[in-house]
Amino acid sequence: MQRDSTPSGSAGSQRRTRLFLGWLLCALIIIILDQVVKVYFDSTLAYGERWHVLPFFDFTLLYNPGAAFSFLAGGEGWQRWLFTAIALVATGLILHLLRRNPGQLLFCASLSCILGGAVGNLIDRILHGHVIDFLLFYWREWYFPAFNIADIAISCGAILLVLDELLRMRRERRNAPT
Repeated sequence: MQRDSTPSGSAGSQRRTRLFLGWLLCALIIIILDQVVKVYFDSTLAYGERWHVLPFFDFTLLYNPGAAFSFLAGGEGWQRWLFTAIALVATGLILHLLRRNPGQLLFCASLSCILGGAVGNLIDRILHGHVIDFLLFYWREWYFPAFNIADIAISCGAILLVLDELLRMRRERRNAPT
């Protein structure tokens, strides 16, 4: 099934290129925002320090050598390279999909968010050997794992990707011959 809805020909090719570059710019903005904020918290807070903001939210500085929810954080360092490899493969796949389908608004918005977040965390893994987290939500003794802007972008991208697929399935069902 072809996803792309951009026109063919020279004008269509130029439009596809502009759209593709626009999606890359969106990802780049996420990467820059993520890295600037991480540098700020990493240079301002001591490890484990918390700034109380609301009764259920603090800024903190934590390092996660694992993946989401500290998955494999207790490894002996090999997980750094596993998650780096996964991020590189995901980046290549996302770039391919963005180039191939630049006219699919929701699909590409989701991929741009995921790309920006994945590369933001990839930069941390390569430079520091861990991901810098600084957002901490909690309620009394319950704590949600700390996270960062890259994680928010990945989560929003995943939600948009599911929404895009649900809408695509709905369109196909509506357009199916009866």
